[in-house]
Amino acid sequence: MIDLEKIKKEYQDLGDELTNPDLISDWERFQELSKKRAQLEKIVKKAEELKEIRERIEENSQIIASQEDAELASLAEEELKNMAEQQESLQKELEDFMKNPSTNRPTAVIMEIRAGTGGQEAALFARSLFDMYSKFAASQNWKQTILDMHETELNGMKEVSFILDGEDVYEKLRYEGGVHRVQRIPATEKSGRIHTSTASVAVLPKANKAQIQINPADLKIETFNASGPGGQNVNKRQTAVRIIYTPTGLVVNSQSSRSQQQNKENAMALLESKLLEEKQEAEGQKTAGARKAQIGSAKRVEKIRTYNFPQDRITDHRTKQNWHGIEKILEGDLDTLVSDVTNSLQES
Repeated sequence: MIDLEKIKKEYQDLGDELTNPDLISDWERFQELSKKRAQLEKIVKKAEELKEIRERIEENSQIIASQEDAELASLAEEELKNMAEQQESLQKELEDFMKNPSTNRPTAVIMEIRAGTGGQEAALFARSLFDMYSKFAASQNWKQTILDMHETELNGMKEVSFILDGEDVYEKLRYEGGVHRVQRIPATEKSGRIHTSTASVAVLPKANKAQIQINPADLKIETFNASGPGGQNVNKRQTAVRIIYTPTGLVVNSQSSRSQQQNKENAMALLESKLLEEKQEAEGQKTAGARKAQIGSAKRVEKIRTYNFPQDRITDHRTKQNWHGIEKILEGDLDTLVSDVTNSLQES
């Protein structure tokens, strides 16, 4: 059980610590504390809103019980119904925050997009998804860092991995993982036939140092020349980095930066997040039984959404919801869609 008073005290203590002028010299620490306080602020504000609505409910209940003014009592009774609904909604939101405390909520995610079935059309669809999430991230003021990218000669993408860092990034994108399917007439199709192609999306909470510990002896680090569309080398220095986690054979790459050191840090971030995901899935299997673990592990391979261009309709197969205006959504207008999906899946 999360102690609300303890959270309030931590929120106040963080505020005091952030006023320390010496903290400015440690910018990374300052950012970490600022994010943590901003997350805790949501719980504190939600608790204050709930307290205020409860006080108003009590006041209205007393007016109704006194029966001194029939007209005022009637108004209070009508208002009481609305406030009861507000209280229920606020209580649910607060419980959701408390179940997943803000101090443990990821402030960054790593996304991976891979072209699936459909050849060049699948690669073009993967590019469309990458552009969609990138534009949505820009609208949310999230920071984007490309980790690895493999483009095709026709401006498609075989695969791309990137970090998105910012407020509510995990809450808004956590349900985007799975297989996305597109139905449309490719630009190269002369007979006008509709093709179906797929791309897979993975959303991993970015691990922090406290969540995962890696023995350096378990790592095999290699460097190689970064490549561009078609696989040709794009620089003469070996700045790209490949890390192999020898206990399991897990391999990650990063080649987006011109700096070998930066690529190494990016690859480590990707490795840590993948190992954290494996750890959480293993723990889920132990605590929740094999069936739940199977459901969790299948989230990457199940078809979650179809983008039907001829009918200008996007369908989410988990929630049975539909949205129109594909072009606008692919331009990054994702607010309504991700909000609808998140609300439906959290309620189910």
